[in-house]
Amino acid sequence: MEPRFLLMADVAEQLNVSTSQVYHMVRSGELPAIKVGGRGQWRIERSKLEEYISRKYAETAEWVRTNPLVERTDDDPLA
Repeated sequence: MEPRFLLMADVAEQLNVSTSQVYHMVRSGELPAIKVGGRGQWRIERSKLEEYISRKYAETAEWVRTNPLVERTDDDPLA
């Protein structure tokens, strides 16, 4: 059985980002988390991480829909 709560390092590894990026996502409210224990260590519930990932897929799909890829031509100076 998988643990219900993940360490920030576990989340960072799963998302392939740094622990400081996960900390920023938590502190900004983008990724829900809780503080536990006397030292206030952060924990992210596995289900909240999955919700976050689903939300990011939806946001990315919307961005792709509203920002279509424009094919460059041979005479395009930026090509």
